[in-house]
Amino acid sequence: NKMSDNEEGQGPKSTFSTYVAEGDQLFQKGEYVKAIESFSTALSLQPDDKNCLVARSRCYLKLGDAESALKDAESSLQDNKDFFKGLYQKAEALYTMGNFEFALVYYHRGNKLRPELQEFRLGIQKAQEAIDNSVGSPSSVKLENKGDLSFFHKSDGVNLHHSHKRESKKHGRKIDKSEKTAKELLGELYSDREYLEKLLQDEDLVKGKIRTGERVQDLIVSCISYLDTRTAFWQQQKPIYARQRDRKLMQQQWNRALHKPPSDPTRYVLNSLEEIDTALSAGNTESGLKKARELMKAVKEWSEGVLPNKREVLGNLHSCIGNALMDLGNMEKSLHHHEKDLELAKKGDLMDSKSRALDNIGRVYARIGKFQQAIEVWEEKLPLACGGLEKAWLFHEIGRCYLELKRYREARDYGSRSLMAADDISDEKWQLNASVLMAQAELTMNNQISHIIQNQ
Repeated sequence: NKMSDNEEGQGPKSTFSTYVAEGDQLFQKGEYVKAIESFSTALSLQPDDKNCLVARSRCYLKLGDAESALKDAESSLQDNKDFFKGLYQKAEALYTMGNFEFALVYYHRGNKLRPELQEFRLGIQKAQEAIDNSVGSPSSVKLENKGDLSFFHKSDGVNLHHSHKRESKKHGRKIDKSEKTAKELLGELYSDREYLEKLLQDEDLVKGKIRTGERVQDLIVSCISYLDTRTAFWQQQKPIYARQRDRKLMQQQWNRALHKPPSDPTRYVLNSLEEIDTALSAGNTESGLKKARELMKAVKEWSEGVLPNKREVLGNLHSCIGNALMDLGNMEKSLHHHEKDLELAKKGDLMDSKSRALDNIGRVYARIGKFQQAIEVWEEKLPLACGGLEKAWLFHEIGRCYLELKRYREARDYGSRSLMAADDISDEKWQLNASVLMAQAELTMNNQISHIIQNQ
């Protein structure tokens, strides 16, 4: 992210800009210590310039000084806590310090503000993976059931002696069966969220601040948001089964082409497809996109005599370009390429390619909030879904869309189908995802019924 020098300062403006530009050049050359000196000089002229603070923070991070990087990132957020570059830099610093759970909170916050930026999506992915690798599951951020608030303990102006123990529920309140079912399905996740919501009602607590100066209220809201978005994490990334399927399809094309007498176009296509696949899998989206576009231009000029599986190759390229554009946030063009992939698959009666295209079209619709269209596309894909993992994912996706549309009964039913598919393959992650979906639907239906009864 380049900084914008749109400051309104008098006299020192040109000097400030000069030091910033000098710092940028030194950063690009990898001379981070000198870059810090330039940015520091610029900041002595304009101490509150948030872009310059972020730039210096990046230098500190490159030198392994995460503490100083965090300090600059937090300073950049002083006047505007939604400054996305500052949020990203704060998340990066926390991640480098090994504080993966809070890094994840800030990646999520940034992603909510700027969903089109892939940096936040990649940050969410790497923080989640780091949490999984360090503790075996994403549960390390969970509060204990008794209410572990050691993070806030002894914070300035915050007295927590009355909040450390969760109030025990009185026997007077009868918990009905569906709520109990929902609690069992959500497990720890439900009690954590419930506890955080109780904390928000504690007026003395939420007015306080923690050591870094952040309001306790903001932090609790972030944690609730984290718990809500945690189950949606997988939506941000292409499902593993889909990546494996795309690679398998590509491999089949290579194998078929290898049985033909090798020609220059065939060899060129094979090598290029492999390079594109490698680039996209490694997260080098723009590089992969550029190569895919170049290859498509060449392939379109060849006849099927020169390239026998031209239709499959073009479909594959449309799919690659569509996925790259989706990662870059260009949903309209992404949809266009996935629809082209579907068109080619139908013309060639290519069932695997058709399944891939429907999968991706549904994902684009879901990402832009067109949930009804996503459901229709994915329901068309249902007969083509093969394997427990793909079915668990697909049923869950359709259920999530119904949940967004407030059609809770259908959401619960698809959650149940997802759970059955996950049970068949003993996949714990998808058993959890399906259970959470069912519980969310069950809870909302139950709340609606309670509301109707109260109003009668």
